[in-house]
Amino acid sequence: MKTPDLSLAELGTYFPDDFTPEQRAKAQTLFLKELAASAHRFYRGKIVSMPKAGIYGFNWFNVYYTPGVSMVSTSIRDDNDASFDLSNRGNLVAVVSDSTRVLGDGDVTPSGGLGVMEGKAFLMKYLGGVDGVALCIDSYNKEGKHDPDKIIDFVRMLQPSFGAVNLEDISQPNCFKVLDTLREECDIPVWHDDAQGTASVTLAGLINALRVVGKEFKDAKIVLLGAGAANSTAARLLLADGADPEKMVVFDSRGGLHKGRDDVKADTAYYRKWEICEATNPGRIDTEEEALKGADVIIAASKPGPDTIKPEWIHSMNAKSVVFACANPVPEIYPYAAKEAGAYVVATGRGDFPNQVNNSMGFPGILKGALLVRARKITDGMAIAAAHAVADFAEKKGIGPDSIMPTMEETEVFAVEAAETAMQAIKDGVARVELTWDEVYNTTLADIQEARAAIDLLQKNDFIKTPDLKMLEVARDRAVAAVRA
Repeated sequence: MKTPDLSLAELGTYFPDDFTPEQRAKAQTLFLKELAASAHRFYRGKIVSMPKAGIYGFNWFNVYYTPGVSMVSTSIRDDNDASFDLSNRGNLVAVVSDSTRVLGDGDVTPSGGLGVMEGKAFLMKYLGGVDGVALCIDSYNKEGKHDPDKIIDFVRMLQPSFGAVNLEDISQPNCFKVLDTLREECDIPVWHDDAQGTASVTLAGLINALRVVGKEFKDAKIVLLGAGAANSTAARLLLADGADPEKMVVFDSRGGLHKGRDDVKADTAYYRKWEICEATNPGRIDTEEEALKGADVIIAASKPGPDTIKPEWIHSMNAKSVVFACANPVPEIYPYAAKEAGAYVVATGRGDFPNQVNNSMGFPGILKGALLVRARKITDGMAIAAAHAVADFAEKKGIGPDSIMPTMEETEVFAVEAAETAMQAIKDGVARVELTWDEVYNTTLADIQEARAAIDLLQKNDFIKTPDLKMLEVARDRAVAAVRA
């Protein structure tokens, strides 16, 4: 059992040799949670605001503030689009959440989502060169219920200050109304990363998983477990990209979605679910056991496991089956158990297992591409283009059963993704400005490198403090003790 180091490069070796694979997986999860709590307390969050303009003497405040800045105000008054050039708006994303569906923890109260939203802003900057602001809001109405209209009104009001809005961790069915209303009514991209973002990277991962197992996309029998924002949108993107609706079955907590689900049809708030009912599962299959017999793919974004997906279900699937168990923080089945049951390719949403299918591979590049061409929305076509960019990037590097996706360390993938997203925005007619593929790629790569260089400089000069290794040891020991208990 090794002492943890700051790189966290060998997570599995931090735990006792006598741990079973299941105990090791549990310890890994608990260790990361304990370390997260300590690190956030140490840093008091992850994000700080810093000027990007130079200070050459106190008289420059007369330039950046009054009286000089008056000309900036009147210039934007006369042409609102000038705000993209004269302020940071063109590279600024609002990360908006009411914190009602945070990871596997559900409703954590408005301020409970701050850790995740700051994390989203952190990844935006480091992976995409994009500035993000965490905005966790209270969506309760006078009756004590979460009101989607409050979120809609809030986003409408903040539009003038941001280049895009990333909706996050909003429970269903509110998330559907919020996204679809704002996509049409706002003049900047509003996207729900739990929906379009997760769906885009799921498509990317599936493209390469099917390449690895030698199966055609249009021929694959696909089962989706869970019908929340992620899988509802994944189903839509998969169908738009060529999946066969007659070979797709989607499950919610009450069974298979199909035209006989009068309960879904009657609840108009779940209109996205009803679209799936109308398009898929013509055989009206109602049980996971039946659906998975002879299936090629299961994509789960449902209840955290590790027993949500049964090993016997996987055993009944076709040879060289593909299992995506993407619940966080604990997948619906651990990878080792899925492999033991016969799965050939296994992916999760976590970076400490092979094949991470997580929206962190999508939103930094997609948002950057949308921002650079000043897109008015992010279309499904843009999300699909990004998925193919990610999949093709990984394929060129070499793919296999444990390597269907690029990693976050491959900086170039985000620049390629941004460029492909931007080109699709232009094709779809939602871009305010037209740039070339190379212009978007080079700008994105330069902005990412600048962000990372700045963080490195702050660390080297001790403006970002280095935590004591004892913090890691304590987190490890607490995790081991909890598993042994």
